[in-house]
Amino acid sequence: MKVFIVKSSLSLLVLVLISAHVYKLYLSHKEAPAVYNPTDVNPELVDASLHHLSENHRVADFELINQNGKTITQDTYKNKIYVADFIFTSCPTICPVMTNNMAKIQQEFLNDDEVMLLSLSVTPDIDSIPRLKAYADKNGVIDSKWHITTGNKKHIYELARKSYFAVTDEGDGGLQDFIHTSNFILIDKDKQIRGIYNGIKDEEVSRLIEDIKALQSL
Repeated sequence: MKVFIVKSSLSLLVLVLISAHVYKLYLSHKEAPAVYNPTDVNPELVDASLHHLSENHRVADFELINQNGKTITQDTYKNKIYVADFIFTSCPTICPVMTNNMAKIQQEFLNDDEVMLLSLSVTPDIDSIPRLKAYADKNGVIDSKWHITTGNKKHIYELARKSYFAVTDEGDGGLQDFIHTSNFILIDKDKQIRGIYNGIKDEEVSRLIEDIKALQSL
């Protein structure tokens, strides 16, 4: 009887080890998300001036100011995989959920310098550096990993519409212009869009995390 129990335990252990190995292989061979160009995206998300472009789309250079008053540019994200979203600190509806989910992504890749986060304020005239800092502290933002930024409104709104394909409405970035979107945008090391996700849905955030891991395996 003892021999049978030992053999059964060994068989179970071997089965568990094999299953773990197979799952690891599955993750390492998971197909990476495709590159998104303007023609691959819902036309409502793409500025009309870009509708004809089918290749070589990359996020434009940017210059923003983070929660610590430091200038943030494309160089800050050089050779990084990152997730971008558009929020404002006084938002009472979707933004708290989005920020909470960004914090989950931060935690998932806490010790991975290859993955970063970027939040851009859609009310930059209101979201001063002290407000951003308070918001960052409240939500457990790690300064070296996640930049919550403000800057020139026209610049931010053009990034949203022409670089990140984050919003469906048109506008000029002027005083009356306002965007509000729950989209998370995944950017690879070559500044290419690799996915657009609904940042308030848990299943979408889980898919985003798996897509980041797939990009890392390339």
